[in-house]
Amino acid sequence: MNAPYDGDRGQGAAGDPAGQVPPSGRPAQDPYAAPDPYVQDAYQQDPYWAHDVTAQDPVNEALYDRASHPPPPPGTFQETTQLYQQPPVQQYAPDPRIWAQTPPPEPAGVSRHLPYGDDPRTTQFTGVDELVSQAGAEAPPPDAFAHLYRDQQVAGRSPVAAEPEPVPVPAPPAKSGGRASGLLKSSALMAAGTLVSRLTGFVRSLVITAALGAALLGDSYTVAATLPTMIYILTVGGGLNSVFVPQLVRSMKNDDDGGVAYANRLLTLVVVALGVIVAVAVFAAPLLIQLMSDTISGNPAANNVAVTFARYCLPTIFFMGVHVVMGQILNARGKFGAMMWTPVLNNIVVIATFGLFIWVYGTADASEMTVRTIPPDGVRLLGVGTLLGLTVQALAMIPYLREAGFRFRPRFDWKGHGLGKTVKLAKWTVLFVLANQLGVVVVTQLATAAGHASGKDGTGILAYSNAQLIWGMPQAIITVSVMAALLPRISRAAQDDDPGAVRDDISQGLRNSAVAIVPIAFAFLALGVPMATLLFSSSGLEAARSMGFILMAFGLGLIPYSVQYVVLRGFYAYEDTRTPFYNTVIVAAVNAGASALCYVVLPAQWAVVGMAASYGLAYAVGVGIAWRRLKKRLGGDLDGGRVMRTYARLCLASVPAALVAGAAAYFLLQTLGSSAGASLVALVGGGIVLLAVFFVAAKKMRIEELNSMVGMVRGRLGR
Repeated sequence: MNAPYDGDRGQGAAGDPAGQVPPSGRPAQDPYAAPDPYVQDAYQQDPYWAHDVTAQDPVNEALYDRASHPPPPPGTFQETTQLYQQPPVQQYAPDPRIWAQTPPPEPAGVSRHLPYGDDPRTTQFTGVDELVSQAGAEAPPPDAFAHLYRDQQVAGRSPVAAEPEPVPVPAPPAKSGGRASGLLKSSALMAAGTLVSRLTGFVRSLVITAALGAALLGDSYTVAATLPTMIYILTVGGGLNSVFVPQLVRSMKNDDDGGVAYANRLLTLVVVALGVIVAVAVFAAPLLIQLMSDTISGNPAANNVAVTFARYCLPTIFFMGVHVVMGQILNARGKFGAMMWTPVLNNIVVIATFGLFIWVYGTADASEMTVRTIPPDGVRLLGVGTLLGLTVQALAMIPYLREAGFRFRPRFDWKGHGLGKTVKLAKWTVLFVLANQLGVVVVTQLATAAGHASGKDGTGILAYSNAQLIWGMPQAIITVSVMAALLPRISRAAQDDDPGAVRDDISQGLRNSAVAIVPIAFAFLALGVPMATLLFSSSGLEAARSMGFILMAFGLGLIPYSVQYVVLRGFYAYEDTRTPFYNTVIVAAVNAGASALCYVVLPAQWAVVGMAASYGLAYAVGVGIAWRRLKKRLGGDLDGGRVMRTYARLCLASVPAALVAGAAAYFLLQTLGSSAGASLVALVGGGIVLLAVFFVAAKKMRIEELNSMVGMVRGRLGR
């Protein structure tokens, strides 16, 4: 009788009718068979043969392998550390310039706490970089019998040596990347150059006022020195500043030679055109003086001095244009510093010239020099010095062009190379500046007439120009620098038909510049008198105080003036010069009409103060019109809500600051007197109060742009 198969033994028996209990121990082996070296220890590490299934909780311990993970002996249990912990609090706030901070390296040795009993010394981690870099590599085929050798590796061999962890490489220093960082660097470089240029321009204005005074002699030089700038802007200056930059960017992008031939043609055309313009202007100098001021041309002595000054100053038109073209070529190649730094040389030459005049003849207050008593040699000295300053400024651009790889080669093949399109675009820009300069002519006529009628110093065109120079400095340093770096980028976005990028860049320029423009505008309103008295006391306290009132009237107009400058750059990016022209016609008409009204209504002493206020009013009207037009051009979205919130909060923070600072300055002036020293104390004290109150109020209002600026400054200072 055959014995039953051992595998079926017990099935249906009384001990285990269902046959569910596995046999205890290991399977019986044939004692006469040779041990198989491959399978003799295959079940040695199998915990299920030695595990009593009936003693296991089927609910809580169904997936727990006690043999593989035995509980620790009594008294040796250690608290497990959490896998995820909050990072330690840093001593300093993270650098706002870096979005993703580099994590600190892990300490030497085994520091990872892995779940499920994995050994950190033999665990290999695969990241995204490894998956991408090894995507094309063929993975080795898996060994189907690897589990048969696992016991031998543990029992008979030493454990696999853990690969040493790679030494953490220190993170490279953060590089300034991204368009925001590039914009910040370019703007900072340009702002620094503009700041130095404006500071030396202040010194220049102070020296000119000290040498010639704020009466008819000073007005005569001011009118003659204003003519070259006006004629340059009316002829080619407007197109060079606004139209040719986008054209240069496009030629660099599309032309095979990187725009070199286009730049040479443009520079050659400008040189020829400006040479003709200078010859005509020098010949027509008497007519130009009469156009600017009937008061000066009606006085024979003043007219003689003004015409002589003009014939020395008008050739500077040529060097102005050459300097601007060279600077725009450099700007299109990403070199922004030269155009802002070379005017410093011009200011230094003019300061030295007028300083020599003061050394020879003395100040206007001491010598009491007038248009009748100024010597011809003195007029010749000042005229030659003014011309030499612009010459040095233009020639200083040549080394920067050579460094950028540009070599000027005159080219007269102007036809059929895109210059005609540029001239057509510049046509509207010329009309734009024409309308603007017509307003300047009206103001010059009225201001010189009011100054002569009042019989007091500091109430004419020189006082108006000096106050406007101080007033325009923040806009030139901050807004112009930011937008000069933004304009090539806005032009590229407009060429790519990306109105969202244009909107974002314009919004960024408006909000970032407003952080400084708004409080400075209120500072002019609160501290205009001590500021002007400190700067122009050499021309007399009465004249300096009158300039302070004019500066106060200019004050708040700085806000719409800055906004107008930014908004018009959006039209220039789309090569739309017609809309800025119509907008400027409106601004010039409002300015001329309001100035004429002030001349008629106000006393002669206060007429120029009203004209300064009219200037800001005209730009406020122009901003409203330009904003709506650009909003429509960009599809009805100009980020107006965010921009308006920023300006409103800044104004709300500046109002109490200006009130407290003005009260403090007035108290100090009443206590210490009206001298230059007292004005310095009042200006410093009022400025500190204004900054403190504004900063506290702005922090309470949580102005985002101010917080970003403060964080950037603190990050650069390492605090």
